[in-house]
Amino acid sequence: MSAMKLSFNTWPYASFPVWLPAYPLEYAIEHIAKIGYDGIEIGAASPHCYPPTTSKARREHIRDVLAANGIALSSMLPALSGGPGNNVASPIPEERRHTIEEYKQVVELCAFWGGKTVLYIPGWIIWGTSRRQAWEWSLEALREISATARDHGVTMAIEPTSFDSNLVDTVDQAVEMTEELGAENVGVMFDTFHILYRREVLSDYVYRAGKHLKHVHISDNDRLPPGRGRGDFVSLIAALQEVNYSGYLAMELGFDRRDIEPDKVARESIQYLKPLVDAAERGELVQGVRPAGHPQADAVSSGASTVSPGSLNQES
Repeated sequence: MSAMKLSFNTWPYASFPVWLPAYPLEYAIEHIAKIGYDGIEIGAASPHCYPPTTSKARREHIRDVLAANGIALSSMLPALSGGPGNNVASPIPEERRHTIEEYKQVVELCAFWGGKTVLYIPGWIIWGTSRRQAWEWSLEALREISATARDHGVTMAIEPTSFDSNLVDTVDQAVEMTEELGAENVGVMFDTFHILYRREVLSDYVYRAGKHLKHVHISDNDRLPPGRGRGDFVSLIAALQEVNYSGYLAMELGFDRRDIEPDKVARESIQYLKPLVDAAERGELVQGVRPAGHPQADAVSSGASTVSPGSLNQES
C-alpha cells in the first residue's frame, strides 16, 4: 500500500505573482504545520528565501523552525519570469547561465533544509527560436543542474506548464525529456491546474507519467482548492493508489490574486483531500465514487445547500 503525503505550497503566503498577501516564511511554516500538513513546498522567492539574499544564519534559523514545527520540506521551486527572466530556453546565453546558477542555489538550499525534490520548469520559446533549439537549451541546462542535484541527493521533477509556457505542455513531453536525458535523479510531475486548462482527464496523467512520476501539484480549475471546481480528484487519488504512488501531493493554489485567505484555502484543501487519501490507503476508494463519510458525499446525500456546483460535477 502506498502512503501519499500532503504538502502545501507557500505562494499564497508570499508575494508571487502578486505582491500581497505577504507573510514571513516562519508564519507560513507554523500555520501550514498547525493545519495538519505533512510537508511544505517552499517557493524560493522574497520575502521567504530568495537564495542570493538568504544568509547562512537565516538558512540555519529556517531549518530550526521546520524542525520545531515537525514539518518536512517536501519540495522547492524557483520563482520564474520577472526581471531576471529565469528561462532556461532563452536565446540570451547570459540569462540561461543565470538561471542554471539560480537552480543550483535552490538545489543546495533544498538539500540543506532536508528536502529531496526541486521542480524544473523547462522554459518557454521566445519568438524567433525554433522549438528544437529551445528544447536543446533546456535539456543542456537540466543536464548540468541535475548533476549538482545528484551530488546533493535531490531529484529534479520536470513540470509541464501549459497555462504559462509553450515548450513542455504535457506529461508525455516531460517523459520524453526525462528519457532523452537519462539521468537517474530526473523524473516528471504534473499540476492538475494545467491538466484542467488543457481540458484533459486528471487520472490519465498518472498512467501516462508511469514509472517517472515523482511529484504532484494539486489545484482545481482557476487555482481553486480541490473540490471547488470541475476536477475529478476521486479518480485521481484512486489512480495514484493503483500505481502505488508514495510521494507528496502539494497544493499549489489560490496564489494568483490578492483577495485570498491563505489559511482558509489551506484548510479547505486538506479537509477535502485527506479523506480521499485515507480511503484510498484503506482500499475503499473507487474511481468516480466518493467514499462514505467524505464531507461532500455527506452534503450531497443530505441535500445540503452548501454543496458547490463544482462538487456536483464530480458525482458519478
